[in-house]
Amino acid sequence: MHCRQLYIKLSSYVCPKPKHKTIQQKMAFFFAFICLFLVAFVSSLFVKKIKHSQWKLPSSPPKLPIIGNLHQLGGGELPHRSLHELSKKYGAVMLLHFGFSPVVIISSSEAAEEVLKTNDLECCSRPKLLAARQLTRNFRDIAFTEYGPDWKERRKLAVREVFSMKKVQSFGYIREEECNVLVKKLSESAEKQSPVDLSKALFSVTASIILKIAFGVNFEESKFIDKDRIEQLVLEVETVTTRLTFSDLFPSSVGLVIDWLSGQLKRLEKVKVEMDTFFQKVIEDHLKPGRTTHDHQDIIHVMLNTIQKQGNDDSLSWLSTDHIKAILGNIFIAGIDTSAITMIWAMTELARNPKLMKKVQDEIRGCLGKKERITEEDLDKVHYLKLVMKETFRLHPPVPLLLPRETMAHIKIQGYDVPPKTQLQINAWAIGRDPKLWENPDEFNPERFMDSSIDFRGQHFELLQFGSGRRICPGMSMGIPTVELGLLNLLYFFDWEFPEGTTEKDIDAEEAGSLTVLKKVPLKLVPVLHH
Repeated sequence: MHCRQLYIKLSSYVCPKPKHKTIQQKMAFFFAFICLFLVAFVSSLFVKKIKHSQWKLPSSPPKLPIIGNLHQLGGGELPHRSLHELSKKYGAVMLLHFGFSPVVIISSSEAAEEVLKTNDLECCSRPKLLAARQLTRNFRDIAFTEYGPDWKERRKLAVREVFSMKKVQSFGYIREEECNVLVKKLSESAEKQSPVDLSKALFSVTASIILKIAFGVNFEESKFIDKDRIEQLVLEVETVTTRLTFSDLFPSSVGLVIDWLSGQLKRLEKVKVEMDTFFQKVIEDHLKPGRTTHDHQDIIHVMLNTIQKQGNDDSLSWLSTDHIKAILGNIFIAGIDTSAITMIWAMTELARNPKLMKKVQDEIRGCLGKKERITEEDLDKVHYLKLVMKETFRLHPPVPLLLPRETMAHIKIQGYDVPPKTQLQINAWAIGRDPKLWENPDEFNPERFMDSSIDFRGQHFELLQFGSGRRICPGMSMGIPTVELGLLNLLYFFDWEFPEGTTEKDIDAEEAGSLTVLKKVPLKLVPVLHH
């Protein structure tokens, strides 16, 4: 019997249509509605169960009622490690349930290739998570927007004006200038023979580069940037972005109420307001009459000019101030943190392995000779440094769990059925530690790439630092030279010693973080000017 027929029958049976309904009749009507809802709900579950029984779903760990597998994420700390341990038992394609949301975890290069290449078009959308919605002004960004024409237009704009190879090369002088500033600061510490917090120093240089290139803002001189607050703000945005909310786990108004009662919505709003205030000041600064454009037009100039052209071009009508702020948020978070984290992990591993440190420095200094200043032309001369970068990306991907994808159609991965509207989470950290792919996977050994064609630009699924397919990170072309040039300056101009009373054995590789994973204890070393 169809639900509508059942509804009519129940309504007519317990609730005929008098002119004035009594309380009993209203109660009977409510009872009929509840019965109808329960019958429809149970029927849908039964049909769904029959349908799913015909599918070959990925294996799953035992789950608890309501919360599903949430209790197996290790309290939310370093979930890439918890998921890796589960995948050892339940397979490289594993189905978990976070509340009522099904999530398939991918932990092998073969399965990742099927997601990112074979089924890329069916898997290139994003789930509509609450934190992402809030921080991107209802998905007006690039990173978290679902796949479609709007996303294509925004990505095209960002690539054309910031991330194209021509643009990246034109910004080379900014990267060189900021790295020179870093060298001068470290030289002052070298004269004093005092330890340097490299974690803070490298965050500062990447922030300076990104803010100047994309925002047209001088990190050190700007009157509206709190330099001490920026790093903390980046970490807070990443934390709230990756924290699962009740609304994500239990999609209903009940989940939203719980998020409100728990204070999650308040925390989200606080971070959103602070980000919005910062971006608004940047935009207002660009709108000041007589403001000079310096040597390049940053992405804010481009988007503001585009808004002004909307009257003559209907294809530009989609762009608004909210779009500008949302896209700036993507660049601000992804651009600053990931490059700094990669350099920190590279220097950490080299400091823990003095022989490797000496080898890469000998190669760099032998290739470059005597120089007072490093330029980006020098990057093509240092082969071993590029191996160090690859090994750092393998062992310490700054984003160990790639941004989640969502299936737009029924697909198969490694022979398993994956229904539409299923989240896909690729564990790049687990793939980088897979003993089937890498000999001694926990060892930092750049020479494993010596005769290998494996690269991190999206064509090899053993190394997924920037993802692959349609949703590959558009900032890859900007991030790579930033990291290479920063490391080259650190390793060419300075030798590195340990703070008094410590050795390489005192440097650990303990992780911390959420969306990005950084070194938990800041890396402190003593720079010594190389003569």
